[in-house]
Amino acid sequence: MNALTAEQLRALYLEFFAARGHRVISGSSLIPQNDPTVLFTTAGMHPLVPYILGESHPAGRRLCNCQKCIRTGDIDSVGDAGHLTFFEMLGNWSLGDYFKEEAIAWSFEFLTGPAGLGFSAEQLFVTVFQGDDLVPPDEESARLWKKLGIPEQRIFFLPKADNWWGPAGQTGPCGPDTEMFIDIGKPACGSACRPGCGCGKYFEIWNDVFMQYEKTADGRYAPLKQNNVDTGMGVERTIAMLQGKMSVYETELFAPVLEALSAGSGKRMGESETVTRAFRVIADHLRSSVFILGDEQGVAPGNLGQGYVLRRLIRRSVRHAKKLGLAVGFSRPIAESIIGQYSRVYPELEKHRERILGELVGEEEKFEKTLAQGLQELGKVLAQMKAHAQTVVSGRMAFRLYDTYGFPVEFTREICLEEGLTVDQAGFDQAFAKHQELSRAGAEKAFKGGLADHSDATTRLHTATHLLHRSLQHVLGGHVQQKGSNITAERLRFDFSHTAKVTPDELQRVEAMVNQAIRDDLPVTLELMTLDEARASGATALFTAKYGEQLKVYSIGDFSKEACGGPHVARTSELGKFRIVKEEASSAGVRRIRAVLE
Repeated sequence: MNALTAEQLRALYLEFFAARGHRVISGSSLIPQNDPTVLFTTAGMHPLVPYILGESHPAGRRLCNCQKCIRTGDIDSVGDAGHLTFFEMLGNWSLGDYFKEEAIAWSFEFLTGPAGLGFSAEQLFVTVFQGDDLVPPDEESARLWKKLGIPEQRIFFLPKADNWWGPAGQTGPCGPDTEMFIDIGKPACGSACRPGCGCGKYFEIWNDVFMQYEKTADGRYAPLKQNNVDTGMGVERTIAMLQGKMSVYETELFAPVLEALSAGSGKRMGESETVTRAFRVIADHLRSSVFILGDEQGVAPGNLGQGYVLRRLIRRSVRHAKKLGLAVGFSRPIAESIIGQYSRVYPELEKHRERILGELVGEEEKFEKTLAQGLQELGKVLAQMKAHAQTVVSGRMAFRLYDTYGFPVEFTREICLEEGLTVDQAGFDQAFAKHQELSRAGAEKAFKGGLADHSDATTRLHTATHLLHRSLQHVLGGHVQQKGSNITAERLRFDFSHTAKVTPDELQRVEAMVNQAIRDDLPVTLELMTLDEARASGATALFTAKYGEQLKVYSIGDFSKEACGGPHVARTSELGKFRIVKEEASSAGVRRIRAVLE
């Protein structure tokens, strides 16, 4: 077994697959574009879904990269040895090229070979899909593992809950997966102990997903028009295993942050369960916050969507910082250490240093007053409940803490859990629904990826966002840049940089310009360009690609030119009439337009 650092693992993985015909491509933004199903990029394959569905990728059919990801579904579990909200995912993909035989053979070679991680083959256990009434068992993967020398007793057939990657909605690409586990030598938890049982004996290190089906509207699983491979290996978990660490927080990735926390608090990791949990929560949440704020599509703390998730991460850090006795402003030196550690791999962090530090410290200071007032009021509530032997905080009371004091219900729930109490969440939701639309924060849907769908309606609206973007630049000025979009078959939502409210006259001019471009029946053409060529051509885009990497650049006549993954209509006359429905603030310095095609 090779004890690698994160930097060495990234390089080794990408070199391994590059030597096997894969193009190393750039990772994508943490903020997904044109996807209403998820708040953040949650997996390495997320930005590649259009290509899994059959669209041609400019870099070819064999790809690999390292993708930054955010998952907040387990945010309340952060603080244990393994859960993270931000992580890096290594992945290699086949888009209609090789399939199970090559993918499994390369996985085995990278895990056990001298050019890879160097695990003993005797440590390797695997799981495959056992099949059900609709899809047969994945006997092919099991046969391929046996061919490589994995005996039958170390191959486990498991159900969909364990070995199936499905669409988030009712339809979409899906398929069985095979997962690889390393036996770390712990005693079995019982006679039913197996990979994936959760006792810690088996460490999941890699996952190969075989996208070979498409779930149809009538519940069938039809063969996908091309077989695809999507794999994922988490950087943090893998290096922890390679270095013989019991926790991801013991690796070099977290050392600078933990040292800064020790210096500020006078406490040490491991001195008590409370201190250890606080160190881990702060380290994870501020690392996540730095990457969200430092992203090219970075968002500010807010009350909805990604902004609310970011606010929750920062504020949860503040609450745990108070347990450690850290002074206001503690986030700055920690953020600086994270930027220093990662900026070589992710230069956007250094580029947006001031934005990161300003937003973090500002949110921290803002929350200090909120936290003090909310904690004081909650303390009164809990004292009264204990005096009357009550165990459930009413939803109405939890909402009053939120509405009057700005105290997040997650904090109320978390503090109550520590005191052996619960919160009537259903009652809180009911009270909140009367006040405003429920926030999507903390309830990310399992991801589907790409656009909400690839219907004609969604494709038309996607093309219309290009016309809208360019029209806004014409009317408001060249400072306008896309800051996010969300497209369904019914409407588009477009966020853009602009400090002032757009006037009715300006909106009318933007709408008229878009409709004129539609009436002009402009052709929509595609060119493949390198990063330098795209820049030189004047294409609009967030240029995060690596040098020499090819991009898809769509031109709409002479009106608009943008790097974009598609899909698009052939001519603007297919769009219909464009109408702006609403213009409003999205976050600080960002406006939002909602529009439809009629």
